[in-house]
Amino acid sequence: MKHSNKAKMMAIVLLSTLLAAGCSSKSAEVSAPAAASTASTPAAAAQLTSLDAAKQAGFGENDTLTSWSKEQSTAILWGTSGASIDGSGAAAEGGVVTITEAGTYVVSGTAAEGQLIVNAPKDAVVHLVLNGTQISSKDSSAIYVKEADRTIVTLPEGTENVVSDGAAYTDTSEDAPTAAIYSKGDLTINGSGKLTVRGNAKDGITGKDDVKLMSGVIDVQAADDGVVGRDLFAVKDGSLTIKAGGDGVKTTNDTDSDKGNIAIAGGTFNITSANDGIQAASSLLIGGGTFHIVSGGGSAASTKTHQEEPPRGFNGSPQGQQKPGAAASAQAQTQADTETESSSGKALKAAKNIAVTDGTFQIDAADDAIHSKANLAITGGQYSLASGDDGIHADTAIAISKGTIDITKSYEGLESLDIAISGGTIHLVSTDDGVNVSGGSSTGTAQGGRGPSSPASGKLTISGGYLYVDAAGDGLDSNGSMVMTGGTALVNGPSNDGNGALDYDGTFEQSGGTLIAAGSSGMAQAPSETSSQRAILMTFPSQLEAGTLVTLTDSSGKQIAAFAPAKTFSSIVVSSPNLLAGTEYTLATGGKAAGTATDGLYDGGSTSGSTKVVTFKLGDTVTYVNSSGVTTANTGEAARRRPRNGRRPRPSG
Repeated sequence: MKHSNKAKMMAIVLLSTLLAAGCSSKSAEVSAPAAASTASTPAAAAQLTSLDAAKQAGFGENDTLTSWSKEQSTAILWGTSGASIDGSGAAAEGGVVTITEAGTYVVSGTAAEGQLIVNAPKDAVVHLVLNGTQISSKDSSAIYVKEADRTIVTLPEGTENVVSDGAAYTDTSEDAPTAAIYSKGDLTINGSGKLTVRGNAKDGITGKDDVKLMSGVIDVQAADDGVVGRDLFAVKDGSLTIKAGGDGVKTTNDTDSDKGNIAIAGGTFNITSANDGIQAASSLLIGGGTFHIVSGGGSAASTKTHQEEPPRGFNGSPQGQQKPGAAASAQAQTQADTETESSSGKALKAAKNIAVTDGTFQIDAADDAIHSKANLAITGGQYSLASGDDGIHADTAIAISKGTIDITKSYEGLESLDIAISGGTIHLVSTDDGVNVSGGSSTGTAQGGRGPSSPASGKLTISGGYLYVDAAGDGLDSNGSMVMTGGTALVNGPSNDGNGALDYDGTFEQSGGTLIAAGSSGMAQAPSETSSQRAILMTFPSQLEAGTLVTLTDSSGKQIAAFAPAKTFSSIVVSSPNLLAGTEYTLATGGKAAGTATDGLYDGGSTSGSTKVVTFKLGDTVTYVNSSGVTTANTGEAARRRPRNGRRPRPSG
């Protein structure tokens, strides 16, 4: 019995939930190039409905079958002279045992040069009980399911079982097995015992239909991929340790729209992979579990190259150079970011959607830590991510409503065409942009790029949650627009004038929330003057050292904000619901603040020993201030801003 209907239901529910959250109005089956060239709808900030990964995986009664009795099973015992059979449905020829009927088979003993073959009717359910056995094949799979509807491998409590294949197979035809455990039908592993798998030729465990892990302790070492489920890989519980020369876990069916999914409801995963850690040919759904993944050698081993932008002159061009067209810039970025499947070192990766509702993740990835080629939704979980490229990336949209996310290392922290943050706690460190909305327009300059009159369509929406950014490039960067209606965003932006703590091409409408963004002043931006919530942009006469306290108080001495940026800065944006038009405020630097800071922000209290920089009266919208008082926005700002590089989510393996 095949489970295409259940797999299809999983894909439909996953996609529907993502779309209901407003991640994108486009089908998840849109290819990466199409998604990148077509404007996507903004990701909504509404919380996503919790998904039941176990239900979507379609775990059935057969998957939980662990019981067996000696009277109702056939015993297979390997010894020094070959295998002996006690019961019906199986035959032995030397060290090779072939099962030809449905039923329960209890396997024990050691086969130094043996093989267990299942060649039963196509509707047969075969129950293999590995009751303390070692099976080694010198030139093929140790366990080879040629034909059966489903094979259930049970690991009884207290048993240790080992299977290994040869380093080279005799049969190298197209349909030949390629793993130590290889099944052409559905494969389930359950029980509480241990299974050690050594895939010396290529893969550890491969199923050409569905592969489900219900429980047990499974240790896989493979020359190439650890575990492969063509149509579905699903996990309910248990412990899976993988050391793979290729991908850790993967599905491969990328031709059937309702197959190729991965659904994980729980379990413990320790994966070290030369390439991707967990890769879905379709969608990836995680509802729980503990994940320790090192992919591609980890972030320190990253070989990713990125287009470097030299310091900019007044007109936004590299100093002493002509300003390049956006098309040329985008082409250079695409060339720098193009990868092959063998070079991909992502930790969690899906060709379509990713939805994570819970789980604990410790990830160190040479490439993106989490990567979707469509929509990505996070509604819970604990994340510690180190990446050689993006921390969290989706080609179409990212929606984050819950969870605790700590991106300790990245090139860019969050990147997508649209990003919506409605909840959760996010800390990120990046060597380029912290949050990058990379939406682009197909119109623009004569070179094919986007000129100042054709802003991109992407949007960064912050309606709740807590966001802390430490970025060497732009802090919050949108090639389109920004909207903030709630939450808290603290930005430690760049120290160099080639980037800004805030950088947007369209508008930044703010009607709520607390925003403090400190960084360089060369291209400093504030929220749009059409915002309903008031803000200030202070430009200092010189650069201030990291950790210098900046305090904003009203005429009564009440502290509105006290923030100590984590790096050198020469400008700061403060926007708060507590700012009132027509009120006089004083901005001071230095000194010490009472109380305890959270990420440099002090909540209430008082400041002592500070030096007044300026006193000014707040206007109706954005008030621009320098040490002399209220000033005007830099009217040359738009002209001198650097050309957008047109960076979009990258086509990837």
